[in-house]
Amino acid sequence: MRFYPKSVQGRKSARDPAIRKSRLAVLKAVTVTAILLNILFLALYSYIFGSLYQENSHIHNLNVVFVDYDASLVGESFRQTYLQQLQGNNFPKIIEQPISKYPTPALLETAVCHIEYWAALYISPNATARLASALQGGTGGLLYNRSDIITMIWNEARYPAVVDIIPTALETLSNFARITYSGLNGSAAIQTVNTTDQSAIAAFTNPWTLTSINIQPTTQGSRAIYNTIVIILILLQQFFFLATMNGVASQFQLFSHVYPSVIILTRFLISVVYTLGGSLCTAGAIWAFRGGWAVNGNQWVLTWLSLWLFAHVNFVTFDAFSKWIPAPYMPMALVTWVILNVGSILLPFELTPGFYKWSYMMPAHAIFQLLVDIWSRGCNPLVAYALPVLFGFDISSSLLCVIGVYRQCHYAAIAAEQEEKRFQEKVAGELDKYTQRFRAYTRGEDAEQGAAITPVSESRTHPDSIEDKNREKERLDQDEFAESIWRSASSLRQEESQISRKGSLIPSFEMPFT
Repeated sequence: MRFYPKSVQGRKSARDPAIRKSRLAVLKAVTVTAILLNILFLALYSYIFGSLYQENSHIHNLNVVFVDYDASLVGESFRQTYLQQLQGNNFPKIIEQPISKYPTPALLETAVCHIEYWAALYISPNATARLASALQGGTGGLLYNRSDIITMIWNEARYPAVVDIIPTALETLSNFARITYSGLNGSAAIQTVNTTDQSAIAAFTNPWTLTSINIQPTTQGSRAIYNTIVIILILLQQFFFLATMNGVASQFQLFSHVYPSVIILTRFLISVVYTLGGSLCTAGAIWAFRGGWAVNGNQWVLTWLSLWLFAHVNFVTFDAFSKWIPAPYMPMALVTWVILNVGSILLPFELTPGFYKWSYMMPAHAIFQLLVDIWSRGCNPLVAYALPVLFGFDISSSLLCVIGVYRQCHYAAIAAEQEEKRFQEKVAGELDKYTQRFRAYTRGEDAEQGAAITPVSESRTHPDSIEDKNREKERLDQDEFAESIWRSASSLRQEESQISRKGSLIPSFEMPFT
């Protein structure tokens, strides 16, 4: 290519013996890497697809408590509709409880708030009697409120992209129950309905509407990525900054020159400040695009602090990876960590196979449960689980990092000693080469050209050679000799330093501005 002429100059043919010798090694390295990556990504694909496998057949694990405060035809119509038509794997499980367990609807809301159930459905007291009165028209029809018959309670902040299944299913149950109610009370209703009263006719054709009490409405579009892209970006943000820090440490050779305690303290302070700023940006972005979401400033502060803890957990976890996992395997560790964390919150465990419940221990699952509790004002009381998991990861990973710094400094010192030894040997070799050349010259031999020349002692007897002698003495002047040695030593030192940085035991990015 004419723009890059050097790219084709002095190149060896594929048939060259030197190329043929290294070709097998290159193919072997590429093949092994390809096999490892294919196996890894096949396992990750299988893992993430498995968590979503037959999601609809697990909907029955979403439990809904049902209490019939009416104890009459309306409640019976719901009961029969569920048992005879809708009960199955693809419909939320309705669990009926006696009035004695939940004497008031407020206790049902508390049960949903404490995540004992995904939702609650109840029939209001005297619902059947009020409906019968409305069918007769008159004052009963005018005072009848069809929205005060059936009520459901749920929390949309709890997996907002998934929990919408429940109100849709309960709306279907309510619509089917109207037909069942007409079958149970059809003839009596027709005989008692006041056909001359519009309110009575309206009550007969549309006896009730399902009323929804949503503890924390969460309808903004960004809700779909709170448990996916937001978590992934937080993880990547920590990894790339850690790689940058490692690049700076490698360029300045900190692990071979600075005390481990200073490195540990400095990296800890940097990680705390950086994750504080990163979590501030994340929380700020969530709030900036909340789209009318009913959350306040206190919840924003708690969200910020929670994300700060989560970011720091992942920073020190990646740091521990970098110190104990060989650098070629770090990309594999990164993508595995990301998939395992996202897989723990992609769906509620009620909709995944039982195997995936081990993900309770993942930091992403803990932080999402903590955030739901913050956003819904305490209606996901898992703080006692989430904070110990996050702090447990933070402390254990930090301890691994501390030990890893001492380990890294130890091996960096050994590498520096070996580098210095090789450097001294090369300098000694250069000195020996120049010394032999100087001695050969004084004996009248040119070591480089292999030709005899006039020794210095003989040249003194020939006045005609005074100018040549001065020129030769200038060429072999002691200052020039020292400068040659200095240039060789500097070149060797630079070469060894570059090799040392490139051979770093930790994954890092070079920082050109340093």
